[in-house]
Order: sequence, then structure tokens, then C-alpha cells
Amino acid sequence: MEFKGLKPIMYGGREVWPLIEGGKGVSATNHASSGAWAAAGGIGTVSAVNADSYDENGNVIPQTYEAATRKERHRQLIQYGIDGAVTQIRKAHEISGGKGAINVNVLWEMGGAQEILEGLLEQTKGMVTGVTCGAGMPYKLSEIAERHNVYYLPIISSGRAFRALWKRAYHKVPHLLGGVVYEDPWLAGGHNGLSNAEDPLKPEDPYPRVKAVRDVMRDAGIPDEVPIIMAGGVWFLREWNNWIDNPELGSIAFQFGTRPLLTHESPIPQQWKDALREIEPGDVLLHKFSPTGFYSSAVRNKFLRSLEARSERQIPYSRVQAGEHTVQLDVGVKGKNFWVTPKDRDRARQWAAQGHDQALKTPDDTVVFVDTQERAMIREDQAACMGCLSHCAFSSWKDHDDFTTGRLADPRSFCIQKALQNIAHGEPIEDNLMFAGHAAYRFKQDPFYSNNFTPTVKELVDRILTGD
Repeated sequence: MEFKGLKPIMYGGREVWPLIEGGKGVSATNHASSGAWAAAGGIGTVSAVNADSYDENGNVIPQTYEAATRKERHRQLIQYGIDGAVTQIRKAHEISGGKGAINVNVLWEMGGAQEILEGLLEQTKGMVTGVTCGAGMPYKLSEIAERHNVYYLPIISSGRAFRALWKRAYHKVPHLLGGVVYEDPWLAGGHNGLSNAEDPLKPEDPYPRVKAVRDVMRDAGIPDEVPIIMAGGVWFLREWNNWIDNPELGSIAFQFGTRPLLTHESPIPQQWKDALREIEPGDVLLHKFSPTGFYSSAVRNKFLRSLEARSERQIPYSRVQAGEHTVQLDVGVKGKNFWVTPKDRDRARQWAAQGHDQALKTPDDTVVFVDTQERAMIREDQAACMGCLSHCAFSSWKDHDDFTTGRLADPRSFCIQKALQNIAHGEPIEDNLMFAGHAAYRFKQDPFYSNNFTPTVKELVDRILTGD
């Protein structure tokens, strides 16, 4: 079937291509990529998650946290967040040359999200067209958007989630709903809104799920001109031909998170770009190690494999002799109140003999076995927490009330701020979290990228518009 082609849509008072650059979190989307995307006529997205600021020579200012308490470090984090986002938005706006549009992306579950969002919008009036926001249920997003007269674009992964947001809050600010981002939980990179009712191993067809979102929007009286933005797994637009101009779905736009990583303007380091060309089908893992508690998708590199192995070296225990827990654990722990099954004690002894002789308690009455070096790193990272999430399983931090989740810090997780800052700023990609969508293997298969070709953002947008 011949590719239908896209028509421009009205957004922020001007015609733009219904092509959106995905937000991509910590420093993986910045002014250079989003400004260029807007200059090409699309909607560029500046990530306001730990965005970079620069010194007078244009060098990235390292985000260091010298304060003694987490609470003080959290205040530093918020200030870094506002300063970095404002810097990135101003530069992106300049690069766009008044074409396309600039959105800003925030994660609702990041620490201090509302304060950072209010702070950056206050200082960038007239530069930001819309705020994309997911990772949680951002009920207050519409009232913040109304205060600053910008569009809001919630990221959801089901019609049910959008209905809850609309009924509780968004119906009061209908005129600023700029679009609804459907982020497919099985296809998108980064954090995904997979619910407890959905099976991470059984992907569902996005079409009926997006139609269900449109049905909810129609029930609420939202006009079909408000686009649903398909995010996750989008590569060739010709593969989505039956979505375009389809009266069942209404207006559809497409978000690209993974493809813009491999462009000249993409700020990610060269080693990350090179690695994208080598990804094979199945190399991207949907996993539950994130300290946010959400599922997320990343490349199954050494870093993720070590987290998988850590969780596999795990056994349940009781504090008293009970049921099948008839023997005392005699490796990795101090004290006698660790009762386990004889089989698990034998496994623990084996792990200890292999060097994983340190047992760390989890919040679920289990212990995981790690070596001395890994234990030291976990403890160091937990102690250095600067409160980058509203709730963090890894450090037990919470960004409000009494500043603790009340649960034991979970050694099966990791410091996500460190892992994302590191990879974005040139640390080894094997040792850090490398987010990618599940279609990343297509870099290797797509002839556009053969002979090591790296497009500019403009060349990529032009290519996408052909259907390829």
C-alpha cells in the first residue's frame, strides 16, 4: 500500500509536522537535538530531568552534592533542575528560529517535579509551547499549565488512566489539553506504565488500546483534533499507514524517542551512538529494577545483567524457626535470627564460596548475596542520595512529609540518577543504565544507517516524512 503521507497540524498557533521528539530523561535530549527538531518543522522536546547547565566556556557544570543532609542535597538538586532546564529551553528556542514548537518533558515522580516545572516556566515565558509529563499520575499538571498558559500533554498507557486524570482534574482545563501521549508499555524505552493487570511478557496490539483512549476522549467531549501521540516502537511511518487519517482514531501524531539518539545533534556520547548500531532483537529488556517501582526498558548490558544476577542470588528467611525454615543461615549474616530452608542454606553457602559472601536484607524478608565491592558501592550510593525521585525504593527517600518511605532500602535496585548522569556524560556504557526502545535493533537493519551514516536531525525528519 502506498504511504499516505502526513499533513501538518495546528499546535501553538502554527502549523507543525505531527512528529514529536521523545523526551528521554537525563541529558539524552537537550537544546541541540530539540532545537533542531523544531527547526525541521516538528515538535522538539527538551528534557527537564537533571538538565545540564554550562559555565562561561560552554563546559557542562558537574552536578555535585556537597551538602551533609539529603534534604539539603535535594534543595541543590531542585536548583540544578531549574537552572539546567531554563538554559536548555532558551538555547533550543534560539536554534528553532521560530519554526515548529518546543515542548518540555518532566517526570511527575522525579523529586521536586512541581517546583522545578513552576520554576522553569516562570523564566521561559513564550518559549515553551507544551509540557509533556508521565511517570505517575500528574493530576496537578493541568492547573500548572493554566497558570503559565502552556499546553499540557499527559503520558498514559491506557484509556483507564486518562479517564482518571480527566475526571479528577483535567476537565477543569480542557482548552489547554495539547494532546494525549499513548506510550506503549511493551515497546517504549525508559519507564513504562505497565499496570498490575497487564503481563510484561505478553505485549498487546497498540491499535485497540489507542482506540480505547480515543473513546474515553470522545465520551469526555474532547474534539478529535486533539491528537493522540503514538509513542513506542515507531520506526517507519509506512508501517502505521492505517492509523493516518483513520476516522476511528481521530488525529494521530507520532513520537520518536530512539531514532533521534543517532543524529549529529544528539548529545549522547559517541560510544553510546556506536553501540546503538549493534543492538540485536531481544537485547532490550523490560525489567523491574528501577527504584521508581515502574517497569522500564533498557539495553541488557553488563549493568542490567549484574542486577539480574544479584536478584537471582536471593533467598527468603524468617526471624524465627517456622514452617520449612528449619535451619539457621550461617554465611553472609551476623546474628542467629535468619531461618531458611536447608536447600536455600546450601545455595547461600555456594554463593559465599564464589565470593558473594555478604548478605543484604531487602524490604520483602529476603536477603541477596553480593561481594564486598558490590556491598560497598550499594551502601555508598544509598548514603549519597540527593532525592532525585519523589519516592525511591533504593534509598528509602521521599521528597515530602517525613522524607522517608518507611520501608527498608532495597539493595536489589540502584541509584538511577548516578547511572543516567554517568552514561550521558561519557562514563562506560556497559557499567550504566542504557535506556532504549524495543525497536533499537532496527538501526542495524535499516539501510539509512549503513556505512556508518549518521544523519542530521533535519535529514532524519525528512526521511521519516517519506514513510521510511
